[in-house]
Amino acid sequence: MPMPSNDNPYDEFIRNLSRVVEDLLKNLPQEEVTHIIGCTIISGNGANLPQFIIKKDESEEEISYEVIEGPDRLFVTARLPVQMNSAPYADITPDSLHIIVNEKRTQVPLPCRVDVIHSYYQVRHGMIDIILKKKPLATANAGNQE
Repeated sequence: MPMPSNDNPYDEFIRNLSRVVEDLLKNLPQEEVTHIIGCTIISGNGANLPQFIIKKDESEEEISYEVIEGPDRLFVTARLPVQMNSAPYADITPDSLHIIVNEKRTQVPLPCRVDVIHSYYQVRHGMIDIILKKKPLATANAGNQE
C-alpha cells in the first residue's frame, strides 16, 4: 500500500474510508430493492482539482464512461451492460484506450500519453474502473523525438 502523501494529510483517512465503504458494499443484503452499482473515492491535494469528462450514450450499443484527470493519473469508470457474451476488458496503449464489451470497442480519448506498465483495470459490481498513470512530459516528448 502506498504511503500517505505529504501534500495531503487526508490521504490515509480517504484510503481507510474507501476500505470501509468497500466492506459495506460487499456485505449489503442482496434482497434489498435499492442497489449501489459502484463507488470510487479519489483523493488529491486541493491545488490540482480533477477535471471531469463524461460521455453521454449516443446509442445503446456504446457504453457511457466518465474520465477524471488528476495530476498524475487518469481515472476512467464505465457502467457495463447487464447482458455480456464475454468478459469486458480495457485495451490500453500509450496513446489510446478502448473499452471492449460484447466485442464492441468504445474509444476513450486521452488528453495525454500513458504509462501502460503502471496502468490497470478491474471489473466489479457491473462497473469497469481503469486507472492510467500519465507519462511524465519529458519522457513523452523524448519518445516523440525518436
